[in-house]
Amino acid sequence: MPLRTPVSQQRQLVRDGHTRPMAWRLEQLDRLAGALDAHEAAVFEALARDLGKPEVEAYFELVAVRQEIALVRKRLRRWMAPKPVPVPLSLRPGRAEVIAEPLGCVLVIGPWNYPLLLSLQPLVSVLAAGNTAVLKPSEHAPATAALLERLISAAFEPSTVQVVQGDGTAAAALLQEHFDHIFFTGGERVGRLVMAAAAQHLTPVTLELGGKSPAVVLNDADLAVTSRRLVWGKSLNAGQTCIAPDYLLVQRGVSAPLIQRLGERIQHCFGADPLTSPDLATIVNGAQFERLQRLLQGAQQRGQVLFGGQSDPERRRMAPTLVRVDSPDDPLMEEELFGPLLPVVEVDDLQQAMAWINGRPKPLALYLFSKSEQAQRRLLEGTSSGGVCLNDVVMQASVPELPFGGVGNSGMGTYHGEAGFLTFSHRRSVLRRPFQLDVPLRYPPYGTRLPLLRALLR
Repeated sequence: MPLRTPVSQQRQLVRDGHTRPMAWRLEQLDRLAGALDAHEAAVFEALARDLGKPEVEAYFELVAVRQEIALVRKRLRRWMAPKPVPVPLSLRPGRAEVIAEPLGCVLVIGPWNYPLLLSLQPLVSVLAAGNTAVLKPSEHAPATAALLERLISAAFEPSTVQVVQGDGTAAAALLQEHFDHIFFTGGERVGRLVMAAAAQHLTPVTLELGGKSPAVVLNDADLAVTSRRLVWGKSLNAGQTCIAPDYLLVQRGVSAPLIQRLGERIQHCFGADPLTSPDLATIVNGAQFERLQRLLQGAQQRGQVLFGGQSDPERRRMAPTLVRVDSPDDPLMEEELFGPLLPVVEVDDLQQAMAWINGRPKPLALYLFSKSEQAQRRLLEGTSSGGVCLNDVVMQASVPELPFGGVGNSGMGTYHGEAGFLTFSHRRSVLRRPFQLDVPLRYPPYGTRLPLLRALLR
């Protein structure tokens, strides 16, 4: 699908100053909020068609976008205000400040796992910073992609925001355009392609990539609460969440009772046959299901399945499944699982758990369940990850003012709240000098001024 408005024209809207006033930015967010309200029932339907999402989980996507809009409305004036910077005595009475100005036209490439949220949440930050945008939703969530096109077309002129649908070929064509920033959510392989394409125009990028996010459970954890939170976080969207706990590192003293509680919790949430539960989403497509099915069947053949293991290829449904893993070379440990399979690894202590974590690329999220503040501090000081959540999972992403993003292989750049506003802004340095007090010391001929300058400019 071609662009309805050239990128150059969208950029010109920014260059001409139309998008700079706060009133313009707030108007765009009001338009988006109104479109979401008008299409709420359609959102539920589209997410159910694409991913089998229960209405509660679909509602989470809406709520997160609305919370982001509410935060921008509350904080935008402060974020836009010039930030004064102290000047050295030699430049006074000059004044220095940093002004956040729009970048231009931004490309947002959305993923399929949270196709509404992870397309519109960055768009909120793009508009708050005074930019225009092109939105490329994932073709793997076609009902939501079609809905986003209708929703955006109803809310905005194409010179402000336009949607381009299509497969990887359409995305590749968009990447040949000269954007002022590219925001991509997806996998590491495509993230590398995005970054390479952006380099052709020296376009800055934000990459939200994911990875294998571990959860550590120590002997002093509250197992009842821990099991509830782990099962919820891993089962949310059938495990197709970039910050879902990808594998567990469990201290030996609580391994057996935790596994028992996890199994009981899965059955409590989804019944004796999770494949019939209305509260469990489906795997997005056949290719993803077959990938997970191969991993599950391999684990079953090796006798590693501890609980669960049911699957239905026709309906692309897979039960939350606990799998024992003893080696870092296990097939389940090769890449992000992005599904309801949960490897369980026994470790002797926190030190061994940290060795597992540090032996792999830096994850997007890291979780620890422990009452010990010393253990929490050791984990924070001895590891690196995009974000950390202590004694819970996934919920760090629900704090609108907490920056969200990866590090290393899990991504680069952050958004949410002020972090998103700054990501899509250029922080322009400005120094203002009066004509008065023009001290001649800096001008030639310098003569014998060096000793005096040494004394003044220490």
